[in-house]
Amino acid sequence: MSTTETHDDLGHGHSPAAWTAVIIMLVAFALGTVFFWLDQPWLVVACGVLLVIGLIVGWIMKRAGYGVGGDKYQPKGH
Repeated sequence: MSTTETHDDLGHGHSPAAWTAVIIMLVAFALGTVFFWLDQPWLVVACGVLLVIGLIVGWIMKRAGYGVGGDKYQPKGH
């Protein structure tokens, strides 16, 4: 695709909902890895739950209008 063609840019997830979900899930994954290495199975499971919570938070924020194309989303000009 050439650079002169027009297309709809969906934002590639650059929204508060996407960033919040990714940060929560990244922290959960990193801590889960550390706790796995330290042999703390209940904390690994807790981080797995936090991972799912991050996904749910992102979905809720998207439904609340903070996702790409939402009414509360303010795209930044680059």
